[in-house]
Amino acid sequence: MKELLRIAIQKSGRLSEKSLQIIKSCGIRFGSDARLLKEEAENFPIEFLYLRDDDIPRYVYDQVADVGIVGRNEHDEQNLPLEILRDLGFAKCRLSIAVPSGTFYDGLPSLDGKRIATSYPNILSTILKKAAVTAKVLELSGSVEIAPSIGVADAICDLVSTGATLASNGLKEVEEIYNSSAVMVGRKNLEGAKRAILDRLLLRIDAVMKADDYKYVMFNLPKEHVGEIANIVGGMKSPTVTPLLDEQWCAVQTVVHEQQFWDVLEQLKALGAQGILVTAIEKMAD
Repeated sequence: MKELLRIAIQKSGRLSEKSLQIIKSCGIRFGSDARLLKEEAENFPIEFLYLRDDDIPRYVYDQVADVGIVGRNEHDEQNLPLEILRDLGFAKCRLSIAVPSGTFYDGLPSLDGKRIATSYPNILSTILKKAAVTAKVLELSGSVEIAPSIGVADAICDLVSTGATLASNGLKEVEEIYNSSAVMVGRKNLEGAKRAILDRLLLRIDAVMKADDYKYVMFNLPKEHVGEIANIVGGMKSPTVTPLLDEQWCAVQTVVHEQQFWDVLEQLKALGAQGILVTAIEKMAD
């Protein structure tokens, strides 16, 4: 029987689509039939378990799954001794304090002695303790936004994306206290064949994630300015320079970080660069 790495993925919800997308970008083929709770990849020794987001940390801890992709908020809230293998960067959200519109708020000390409803009592309690705020934390499993209007709480602490749900319930977001994104978690004692498979998977994920941050840039440049290019664009080692039929010009190929691209473009144009082509990078490894 061949060894498989079991990975827990959210069956449906904000994490599901992006989690499956990054695995597919690693060249791993699978069906992702929404009716299935378990399936094996066609070309990589990995088996998928499709679960609820809040069940994933426990399944990994109990060794039902070897690794899982979950919101950092669930990982931190459950506080199980798991290793965060990678911050995958997608499914970003924030945990915020919200109070009824018109309520005075001047920072966390304003919550001293108040009742706060939340689905994340452990994260909230930790933050309040650090701020030396004494408040009553009320754990609710859902519909947290309704708590102030029915007199259950004075404020809430909940995940926020646009704030539209808060506004529709007469609430206003007053302070962001915690940020979350998707993370891959695993057991700290994973070893042997499973660890080897995990290392192969992480190599592929790293290549996909790194590619998202860079652009491949090609352009023609007057030969007299070649010496200035390395200081502008950098590259994996250094730019690739190829002579052209016109001896006064050369072709340059390089990799530029997304955050630097527009500054680089302006500097290239100032040096007389022409025919600038920019393409996305699918995979990238050092």
